[in-house]
Amino acid sequence: MVASHDTVFRSLADPTRRAIFERLCLGGEQNVLALTEQAGISQPAVSKHLAILKKAGLVSGRQKGRETRYAANTKALAPLVDWTRTMSRFWDTKLDGLEDILTRMDQ
Repeated sequence: MVASHDTVFRSLADPTRRAIFERLCLGGEQNVLALTEQAGISQPAVSKHLAILKKAGLVSGRQKGRETRYAANTKALAPLVDWTRTMSRFWDTKLDGLEDILTRMDQ
């Protein structure tokens, strides 16, 4: 599933979802219980956040016995990375122009 820029941005805009995603990126695959213990919110709330992250393609779930193990899908960050690169080039151009103006003013 390829998520749109808006879906990825909205999913990661919430600090709790961002923290869950970061935990999965840094800590690897985890179940809901482990994520709940770290999140400081209820298990149903963690499950709702995971559903939103799954819909955006940022997280996938895998059944292991009676539990679901969740893992981050960092490839789904591609729209965010693309947007950041575009904006970085934009600001580099603007700042280069400002530097040129300031250099001419100093002369």
